[in-house]
Amino acid sequence: MSPDRQVLVMVRHPPDHYQSAGSYGGDYGSDLTRSARERLARAIARKHGLTFVDGWPMPMIGVDCFIMAVPDGRSTSAAAAELSGDSKIAWAEPVQLYKAESAAAPPNDPLFPAQPAAQQWKLAELHELATGRGTRVAVIDSGIQANHPDLAGQVILNRNFVIGQTAVPEDHGTAVAGIIAAKSGNGIGIAGVAPDSRLLGLRACWQQRGAGTATVCDGLSLAKALYFAIQQKPDVINLSLSGPDDRLLRTLVEAGLARGSVVVAAYDPRKPDGGFPASVPGVIAVSDHGFAGASAHVYIAPGRGIPTTQPGGRWFLVNGSSFAAAHVSGLAALVRQKRRSADLTLVSDRRVGGTIDACATLERAASGCDCSCGSGRVLSARFVH
Repeated sequence: MSPDRQVLVMVRHPPDHYQSAGSYGGDYGSDLTRSARERLARAIARKHGLTFVDGWPMPMIGVDCFIMAVPDGRSTSAAAAELSGDSKIAWAEPVQLYKAESAAAPPNDPLFPAQPAAQQWKLAELHELATGRGTRVAVIDSGIQANHPDLAGQVILNRNFVIGQTAVPEDHGTAVAGIIAAKSGNGIGIAGVAPDSRLLGLRACWQQRGAGTATVCDGLSLAKALYFAIQQKPDVINLSLSGPDDRLLRTLVEAGLARGSVVVAAYDPRKPDGGFPASVPGVIAVSDHGFAGASAHVYIAPGRGIPTTQPGGRWFLVNGSSFAAAHVSGLAALVRQKRRSADLTLVSDRRVGGTIDACATLERAASGCDCSCGSGRVLSARFVH
């Protein structure tokens, strides 16, 4: 059944069942315990006129997540509201769809000769200070072509969380991966912002074929990918997407922040507070330069006319806040190489949000300097957050 006809039902899970060294998804314990939990879920489904589909333990946040199908003609929102009133249930919510924040289809030019970050962020100078060595970035997106000539060896894990779909290389995920970590100095293509970082490719989205080739995600796939990412404790989690607020996903994002990962998200000016997860406190919301009226808390990074990697061993141009967010994830990896703190301190041209000064941000992490020393720039024009 389609994800948009399903609800996620969270039943409280005793925390002592969780083993920190356990495999992905946690551990229900004995077969008897698993069977008892599934019987409980099936009884809840029957009581509320639903169909039990699957179960998935999430002990790190204290719940078991059960997927239940809602019959045609019945609202998933109404079903979730009814379930949430059941004393056996912590909460329930419809499976929602999310959309990667990519602009319209890019031109067919295989590679633009200059990356905007090379001039705007002085990328060569940044790489004299840091290249992201020893850092890991979780890219929760559509499929990444891990054997692309500019990405070979950069993707240390490529896992598919989209149910019922075979993993394939796709435009959006491959483009985001290239901006963050394309190899530098190999004589081809582009240089990533953090070329010595390593990527965890977590496919939770897919590219729709046909008009616009939009990239979409569903809440269950995103939750699985996020949960897995948090378990790996990456330095950075990149979420180049936006959609409706969601209690389960918000809880997971907050868990990732609490465990020390920098979380970067694309900002959508058409949605309240820029959409989820950009609206979550602690998440770094990023827009491209095309959104002049961006909200005060939003940071601006290169996101227009960006050459990057494309499936098939090619390169192409992309636009949108998805790709601005990827730049900031790369910068976060550079900062994490120099300073292993939980927070990413950004320097920009406004007291809150604004255009990021990548040089000042990295120099501050490397030496504590605000980039006024040795650069001739006026410190009063830069603000540290």
